[in-house]
Amino acid sequence: MAMNLTRKILQNHLIEGEMVPGREIAIRIDQTLLQDATGTMAMLEFEALGLDRVRADFAAQYVDHNLLQTDHKNADDHRFLQTACARFGIHFSRPGNGVSHQVHSERFGKPGLTLLGADSHTPGAAGISMLAMGAGGLDVALAMAGYPYHLRCPKVLGVKLTGELSPWVSAKDVILEMLRRYDVKGCVGKVVEYYGPGVKTLSVAGRRSIGNMGTELGATSSVFPSDEVTRLYLRCEGREEDWIPLEADPGAEYDEYAEIDLSGVEPLIACPSSPGNVVPVHEVRGVKVDQVIIGSSANSSYRDLMAVAEIIAGRHIGDGVAFHINPGSRQILENVAQEGGILKLLRAGAQIHQPGCLGCIGMGQAPGTGQVSLRTMPRNFPGRSGTRDDQVYLCSPETATVSALTGEITDPREFSSQMAYPRIREPEAFVVDDSSIVFPSEELSQTDIIRGPNIKPFPTFAAMPETLSGEVILRVGDNISTDTIMPAGNKVLPLRSNIEAISRYVFYQLDPEFFAKCEDRASVFVAGGENYGQGSSREHAALAPRYLGVRAKIVKSFARIHKANLCNFGILPLTLVNPEDYQLLRPGVRIRIDEIKAMLRNGETQIPVQVEGKTIMTSLEVSDRERLNLLAGGTLNYVRDHLKK
Repeated sequence: MAMNLTRKILQNHLIEGEMVPGREIAIRIDQTLLQDATGTMAMLEFEALGLDRVRADFAAQYVDHNLLQTDHKNADDHRFLQTACARFGIHFSRPGNGVSHQVHSERFGKPGLTLLGADSHTPGAAGISMLAMGAGGLDVALAMAGYPYHLRCPKVLGVKLTGELSPWVSAKDVILEMLRRYDVKGCVGKVVEYYGPGVKTLSVAGRRSIGNMGTELGATSSVFPSDEVTRLYLRCEGREEDWIPLEADPGAEYDEYAEIDLSGVEPLIACPSSPGNVVPVHEVRGVKVDQVIIGSSANSSYRDLMAVAEIIAGRHIGDGVAFHINPGSRQILENVAQEGGILKLLRAGAQIHQPGCLGCIGMGQAPGTGQVSLRTMPRNFPGRSGTRDDQVYLCSPETATVSALTGEITDPREFSSQMAYPRIREPEAFVVDDSSIVFPSEELSQTDIIRGPNIKPFPTFAAMPETLSGEVILRVGDNISTDTIMPAGNKVLPLRSNIEAISRYVFYQLDPEFFAKCEDRASVFVAGGENYGQGSSREHAALAPRYLGVRAKIVKSFARIHKANLCNFGILPLTLVNPEDYQLLRPGVRIRIDEIKAMLRNGETQIPVQVEGKTIMTSLEVSDRERLNLLAGGTLNYVRDHLKK
């Protein structure tokens, strides 16, 4: 039977279940990825399993989020991570070495393998034909311990690419076109697989940008074939021996189909405040621009930065525009410098920062009050930049750079009268720099783990009681992101290893008193709308609410990773059977769920909920494995009990 590429990789890694969309399967994970904002807690979770070494074939820890050291917390976390990596046999990428997705593709990713990362943009590894998925830190910790990863078998959306991109249009515009068509929840439960003659016209960097931001579609992952473009990229990285050819079989079928003629794609832009709010750039032409940021995880490659350098060479940014460059890795910075790009950027007025996520997660680079910020980053959720009521637009490096020169949002095609579009060729061999990666060794396995005062033990949680009762503390609307549930930024991110401290910021943007309202209550509830928990994989958006006593979330629909994280920490993910019952779940109403323990054990999928004397029906769509985790009060409880037995 002819198979698409997604099914081939899944089939080669299948451990449990059947390849039927919607049914739970378990797959072997070849490689794992952690970053420091999620890694501290994931490392504590791995440590709690009591194992001496990682059991995955390859594990890496990157420091790319919490780079600002405004006090002891981040520096302490970095020392903890480095010593824990040495102890457990994990590759450690030092602060300033680069964004996890970029460095992993450069040095470690291999076509055809599976990658599980505690970062929602892990699917950027689609650029080198990996099946890469984001997950909560606990799921990654379990994969590091050698456990399979469980997920619902996805549908595969086959997107046929034809033609070739026009000048001043790049891969960023392709994924923005996908978001224009599907919005932020149109690909939930799907892997987006790109195929067709247009694929070979896209570089690995372009494919990585598309895979990275494919997360914003709600997709489980994205994947590209491994072809001659992939081979040449790995040769440039000095890793040609890691290349294998991979593609869908001739005549392979897909669950759904779409087609994009690349020659018809135009410059696009996502307007505030959603990656799915996409329009052609010319429709917002003329909006004054105050800040432009190139880089972070989505568009920080050698190709992107050299294109920016060539466009801006001999020119200077507009008056009143702040122009930031965030390289994807130290290696990219070295290669751009070698080709003369750094001097061109500096003379144009650019501020060049250390490689890392930075402004993408509100770690500096926040725009001023009422200012417009153009970014090549993957997200513009409300307040994510660090500024309340921000006005963040997402666009290609070409659109961002030309707009920085003009001082207003500009269709980059208008610049064609001033210069020919720069076609960037990658060098035959990159300057390769592994000096900031600490490789595991037997000698380092004797390292003592160093813990700062901000690193607290993982909290203990009780098992599911017979009955749940309490108040609805908060009701939220549609497309609530994990940024809204658990904010990022330089004030909150350093508290990721201290659940008691970080829990004070749960829903802080919507209700600063949420923490206080939860105090002295045994259990509380949260109600929500569609696509609840979209965005980042951060498990703290489930872990911290559980610490405050949230025992169930009742919504119209859930985003994939957040729903899994809720089960991991013993919070019931209940979906309204009748969406109109959402109106009954106003803050302050009392809720009661009788015999929930028995219903979990018996496999019940319809869960009656008493709302001040009225019964509404909810649906509990979880696997048998997730039921066991919910009964135990969380996955860590269940796994520890299993290991003891």
